[in-house]
Amino acid sequence: MAARLEAARRAWHGMFEPKLLTVLREGYGLQTFKADAIAGLTVAIVALPLAMALAIASGTTPERGLHTAIIAGFLISVFGGSRVQIGGPTAAFIPVVFVVIQKFGYGGLILCTLMAGLMLIGAGLLRLGTLMKYMPQPVITGFTAGIAVSIFSSQVKDVLGLRMDAVPAEFLARWMAYGKHMATTQPAAVALTVLGLVVIVALRRWKPSWPGFLIALLACTLASMAFALPAETIGTRFGELPSALPTFAIPHIPFERTFEMLPSAFTIAFLSGVESLLSAVVADGMTGGRHRSNGELVAQGIANVGSALFGGLPATGALARTATNIRAGGRSPVAGILHACYLLLFMLLLAPLMRHVPLAALAAVLLVVAWNMSEHEAFRNTLSAPKGDRLVLLLTFLLTVFMDLTIAIEVGIVVAAFVFMFRMSEAMEVSSGVDQAGDDEQRARLPKGVEVYQISGPLFFGTANRLDNLLDQFRAPPKVFILRMRLVPVLDASGVHALKKLADRCQRKGIALVISGLQEQPNRVLARMQTHADPGHMHLAPDFEHALKLAERLTRLPAPAPAQ
Repeated sequence: MAARLEAARRAWHGMFEPKLLTVLREGYGLQTFKADAIAGLTVAIVALPLAMALAIASGTTPERGLHTAIIAGFLISVFGGSRVQIGGPTAAFIPVVFVVIQKFGYGGLILCTLMAGLMLIGAGLLRLGTLMKYMPQPVITGFTAGIAVSIFSSQVKDVLGLRMDAVPAEFLARWMAYGKHMATTQPAAVALTVLGLVVIVALRRWKPSWPGFLIALLACTLASMAFALPAETIGTRFGELPSALPTFAIPHIPFERTFEMLPSAFTIAFLSGVESLLSAVVADGMTGGRHRSNGELVAQGIANVGSALFGGLPATGALARTATNIRAGGRSPVAGILHACYLLLFMLLLAPLMRHVPLAALAAVLLVVAWNMSEHEAFRNTLSAPKGDRLVLLLTFLLTVFMDLTIAIEVGIVVAAFVFMFRMSEAMEVSSGVDQAGDDEQRARLPKGVEVYQISGPLFFGTANRLDNLLDQFRAPPKVFILRMRLVPVLDASGVHALKKLADRCQRKGIALVISGLQEQPNRVLARMQTHADPGHMHLAPDFEHALKLAERLTRLPAPAPAQ
């Protein structure tokens, strides 16, 4: 008993122990701390403009993005299952957060984020982290490209400096509103957007190690102030940013609308889980490490709960910031913790200056983020894939853009499942077991009154009905029917039910059924479902040779009377 408890404890530690504790137990020295401190500062410089831009694009105030990067980034690094993961707000949440705030207010977003956090914790404790790797790639590429289009669409107002009130959440309605206000375009906003894009693109080409986003914001801010450009800034739209610590505060939460918000909460949890685990997988490839997927999900859940309670937004692992952390020399979760501390310091010291940042500059940052997120190469490659994958990709993409991200994910996964089932059903073949080329000698060995068929491929609910008319292939019922299953790797409950129906039909016709060559998984499923060999009903043989010998013995016995 003690040994079992110790084994269970070790297994728990293997899945849920934070990587921070693992690093500290292995030994943490001054050199590693220096590397983490430099990496944390580098990531904080990248995250500062992104956090504000993502919050504004989500329909809320810039300080909420900073609070999310600080609180959630700190918690993800403390409790996470990856050594180098950097957490915070990401572009993937923009469409869903924008819609939730418009429908339910910021209190509704708090409730959605809390529920999403609890879902993630539950998913991690139920060890569902490993299932994320089975997410179809066309679904991921489709909704990621759709989100990129939505982000681009949401920035047109600030890019052109349009004089309009609230921007509609729906894609078509949004562009119709843009068209009505196109006459209010401000050349100053367009010029600042172009300046920001030129700086970012130029630095990425010639100085990729420099913080392009931050330098672009500084260049646009200085240009706006030097030439007194009439462009909207953070200060003119949102006022002064608070230069204080995030405080624990819960606004009015519409608990009576909880069930209405469940789909949005699920979408937030899904995006957080998928994006964080994808980021952790990429980080493993860059560092040679190995993350703990279930522990990472629990950490993401804790971070989202914490972010919501301190007035933040949904959070997840950020791939670009994680890659920046690795390239800057980050070696442990301490880099992520320091990144959150640096951001807090920036917010406390630089809040009065941030009010001068033009919104057009932040729009330029998000345009680049949208382009990077579009995965245009992966999208183009998937368009050359088989028809089913193309259908899943385009459906998910179009539903993300024109309908809703929740619907897009649900429909994409369901259609991908049907495509998979169709392909598996096509992969299954039912053929005569001995009438293939070179098998004449084998057919001559068959005792009189014995017929053989062979199944190739998985026997599951999508293919089980292929056995229904198998006995109708014979002109006269044989005495023994051998069904070869050595090429069946997988059997599910529907397949077992189909075999039982086949055995019942054989019994009614007075035919002895022999199943040969069961692999390990089908054999285990049959035994678990108490489908044992039953004389006169179903016989099991380890291979075809044994099946032939058994069939020869059965043909010598008196034929059983057909069952009524």
